[in-house]
Amino acid sequence: MKRIFERRVVAVAAIDTPENAVRLAEALLAGGLDIIEITFRTAAAEQCIAKVRQTLPAMLVGAGTVLSPEQLRRALDAGAQFGVSPGLNEKVVQTAAELNLPFMPGVMTPSEVERALGLGCKLLKFFPAQVAGGVKMLKSLAGPYAHTGVKFIPLGGVDATNAADYLVMPIVAAIGGTWLADAKLIAEGNWTQITALTKGALAIASKVTHPS
Repeated sequence: MKRIFERRVVAVAAIDTPENAVRLAEALLAGGLDIIEITFRTAAAEQCIAKVRQTLPAMLVGAGTVLSPEQLRRALDAGAQFGVSPGLNEKVVQTAAELNLPFMPGVMTPSEVERALGLGCKLLKFFPAQVAGGVKMLKSLAGPYAHTGVKFIPLGGVDATNAADYLVMPIVAAIGGTWLADAKLIAEGNWTQITALTKGALAIASKVTHPS
């Protein structure tokens, strides 16, 4: 997960075809970002993960919206290098540990943070970030939990307008979101715009002090 801590940005995408997955990954790489989370929201997720891994080895490819152990195994077989879920499912977290696959469960409340820590997870997805209270909520969670070493990746309503507000927080490892890989831009084949958005996001991250 060192690369996520260094880049501080994760592109999240739901993609319908392996061809578009490769084009998207190429556009992200052109913008300087070598991390993508391909979500299991489409029937083509496994094929997309496998195609990007085979075609662009420089790209770190994760599987998102992983909701079951079976899905996690499919993601790993396809070549996923990390996994992410919107919520905290103990069976999925335990399976990831058994498979030695880095995994980031989703949390929103103090109780979920404690459950995740109890399962050995210290890099957590904060979702849905804006709806759950955004920066103010993360500041509240930092009080009792920052000393544990836990870090968050907020997703859900995060974009270029509020990215810096999240990234300046020591408890935030990185930001993630679909605005870099918007479904409309993918459908239009507007790879140039995706590259431009990627450069903008990384520029924001580079101006913010890295978390300690």
